[in-house]
Amino acid sequence: MELAALGSKEVLRDADVGTSRERARQARLRRLAIVLAVVAVPVVGRTAAGVVRYLQGNYLAANADFHWPHIGFPPALVSYLPALALVVLLGAVMGGPLLAAGRSPHVLYRPEEVGVRLADVVGAGAVVDEVVKTLNLFLAHRTFSEQMGGNPRRAVLFEGPPGTGKTYIAKAMAAEAGVPFLFVSSSAFQSMYYGQTNRKIRSYFRALRKYARQEGGAIGFIEEIDAIGAARGGMGAGPGREGIAGVVNELLVQLQSFDTPPFGTRLVNAFVDQVNRWLPASKALAKRTLAPANFLVVGATNRASDLDPALVRPGRFDRTVRVDLPSRSGRREILDYYLARKAHEAELDDPARRDALAGSTFGYSPVMLERLLDEALVWALRAGRPAMTWVDVEKARMTAELGLAQPVSYTQSERQQIATHEAGHATVAYFGAPDRRLDVLSIIKRSEALGMLAHSEKEERFTRSRSECEALLRVAMGGLAAEEAFFGEAGTGVSGDLAGATRLAAQMVGAYGMAGSMISLEASAGHADLVSKALSDESTRKAVEDLLQSAREAAKGIISSQRRVVEALRDALLERDELVGEEITSVIAAAGAPLPSPVIDVREPAAQPRSGT
Repeated sequence: MELAALGSKEVLRDADVGTSRERARQARLRRLAIVLAVVAVPVVGRTAAGVVRYLQGNYLAANADFHWPHIGFPPALVSYLPALALVVLLGAVMGGPLLAAGRSPHVLYRPEEVGVRLADVVGAGAVVDEVVKTLNLFLAHRTFSEQMGGNPRRAVLFEGPPGTGKTYIAKAMAAEAGVPFLFVSSSAFQSMYYGQTNRKIRSYFRALRKYARQEGGAIGFIEEIDAIGAARGGMGAGPGREGIAGVVNELLVQLQSFDTPPFGTRLVNAFVDQVNRWLPASKALAKRTLAPANFLVVGATNRASDLDPALVRPGRFDRTVRVDLPSRSGRREILDYYLARKAHEAELDDPARRDALAGSTFGYSPVMLERLLDEALVWALRAGRPAMTWVDVEKARMTAELGLAQPVSYTQSERQQIATHEAGHATVAYFGAPDRRLDVLSIIKRSEALGMLAHSEKEERFTRSRSECEALLRVAMGGLAAEEAFFGEAGTGVSGDLAGATRLAAQMVGAYGMAGSMISLEASAGHADLVSKALSDESTRKAVEDLLQSAREAAKGIISSQRRVVEALRDALLERDELVGEEITSVIAAAGAPLPSPVIDVREPAAQPRSGT
């Protein structure tokens, strides 16, 4: 193939792998023809002889030619057949498990059996580009090696959080390449018999080499490879498992087994060696040589730091592809992909709605996004509707993030106090943290929270300034300030708020350098919790206390100046129990406060602290 094609951004479907596959197919046909010829020649010969004898009138001889001779057991052996059958059965029962324990545990998928293509991998553009490059080097291995002198990648490691699509991408690679895909989980290699784990690993790579030579190439995928590739710390064996070092050593050896010849080639070469012993050097027969098997090993793990260093060195897993959580634009692509395949009302086709959903699912993996939409379909089904709506999606999201609603019977005074507490949080968030968006305000019990305010950033952010951290502290103190302003004292419901605020203040003091000192407590020796470090020292403890007291006073000032807003939100909660999105800002506007701008409901939750009673 043309060398310039190696730089293509599309998968090279008609590359060296296709040529090798066709050559292998033709070689199989030739071998089949030879076998059939060996069988057919005597059959045709006997048939021709029978025809001649039949035409000559020798019917008995012709009949003998048309039938194969009868083969039967000698009469003396017939009485021993039951005993022989019993011996064979006992041998199979006792030896079968031992023989089967060392077989490769992989599951073979042919390209036509994989219903995934790279076009189905959305929201991960950089990863797909890297995969296409790796795939083209695999498909055009001969061109890359012979014309450029390079060595194609033999193993790639997919590393990233769970649910980000590592297995999905590997299947798409195999389908695009048109080669066999050998899937195996690392746990499937483990065996109760000592030494069988190593044997299974050898069998797996033997199968990879076999399919690679038959089909021009093969892709092997090892799920959770850290289970068999963890760093070697000694030769000891834990309970019920073999020594880690031995298993890792076997894996390292097999990752260098691309040029291991098959059994037939080794047998022929052994015969040639014996013949060459009797021949002079000038007359020695040439041994059979084969090109290295063209297979690509893909490993997947979410604990790449636990892998043995020898496993990730160049020449083994020499390329690590980070499959990370999707960005906001990636989440929008994923949502578009799944919504095109799931029943939904027309309101979910609104770009603003989809942007809002992409913004509100910060930290979601592709699998989580799919499950979110599936859960929304369940809510629609419960309501007797054939398609999901925006409300169904919001209910599904709140259930996933906050837990199932568990309505309880509060006393009248408790309802009043909880509603006032949450209204205080919302008021301080609205006026004291302008970069926050109010998502859900509720006095319905979820998990351990009797009520909650879910608030988030308006835009996707990965860092925070000091003023933004101080705003979060003010929001956390909003509930306490509202209770003190309306009831003269605060109740036990502020415990969760104070815990979250203390953690954030300790980070500001001991990690972010936002309280005067530039010393990072994270850099100090030991593995103690940052909060414990900050509170154990008198100077840093005082800095934490000062931040919390300052936030409390600021929250009190907002509550005092916006008492009507607190009352309006409290009354709305007592009437409706829960307010979502624009319902919160509508109540605030009705109380005489201006609406924030813009008003598009785009949220970035989950990764940010959520306050709640």
